Amino acid sequence: MKAAPLLAVLVVCAGAGAQSTHVVAHASRIPVQGAELYCREVGRGTSVIVLHGGPDFDSAYLLPELDRLSDKFHLIYYDQRGRGRSADHVTAEDVTLESEMADLDQLREHFRLDKVVLLGHSWGTVLALECTLRHPKRVSHLVLMDPAPASAADINRFRKERVEKWPALMELRKAIAGTTAYKEADPDAVVAYYRVHFKPALARSEDYEKLILRMQARFFEEGKEGILKSQAIEDRLVSETWASPHGYDLHPKLRALNVPALVITGDHDFFPFSAEHIAQAIPGAHLVTLKDCGHFPYLECPTPLREQIDLFFNDR
Repeated sequence: MKAAPLLAVLVVCAGAGAQSTHVVAHASRIPVQGAELYCREVGRGTSVIVLHGGPDFDSAYLLPELDRLSDKFHLIYYDQRGRGRSADHVTAEDVTLESEMADLDQLREHFRLDKVVLLGHSWGTVLALECTLRHPKRVSHLVLMDPAPASAADINRFRKERVEKWPALMELRKAIAGTTAYKEADPDAVVAYYRVHFKPALARSEDYEKLILRMQARFFEEGKEGILKSQAIEDRLVSETWASPHGYDLHPKLRALNVPALVITGDHDFFPFSAEHIAQAIPGAHLVTLKDCGHFPYLECPTPLREQIDLFFNDR
């Protein structure tokens, strides 16, 4: 199927310091095959399942800013299997791309949703795309925020460009990863690693520091055992996708989709080409580039992000 012409929009970022309104959330644990998923619901309206990034993170880094959408949407956050508050009684060997897909579909069934909006961030967009390709009739809309690469070629391009653009940072990151403290999952060392990793990914230092503080709290709460499990899960999922010996490329498959898609990136994101390639592949996809915004638009540019999401749904 030939893709429809791509519509791209550049949006000036404003209101980056806006605060989210007070909302009341409900937490629960949803039983799935072989695990229990921590789930957090907030808001009313169209149901949206939120897929966090990583693959070694949980949903905490998205809060509280993404809750701004709860005045119009019923947001369903969950920690993916084996990570965060969904880690109990799960080993890294229990997590595969297929288990991720099964968990997501069981969540949809639990909430009695014939069709669902999927909102993915970073790695979460890969899961959203994989799910939609498997079950296109069960997904009503896709919102892809700063999508991670959907092909091995794009992840390799990202790695190559990262070294070329920020050689000193990448040497420092490599040095940290080689320390005994990092290999033994010392939280301080892991925080230091991600401090370097995300340095080029945000447009403003105040947002960068806020993100790092959030990650620091999460790593210390998780502890060495949790960090090691999350890292092992990441290795397994990467081996099934970007590092698969069979090659990994979702772009040709995406051309067959008939699902409305909003693809959002920032002009300071460290792989904006990923958003462009995904939007070019999905017929009729709407690509938006937020100005003065990096990899975390819900944190950095909440107002223009919200405006674009509202426009996307109002148009439909």
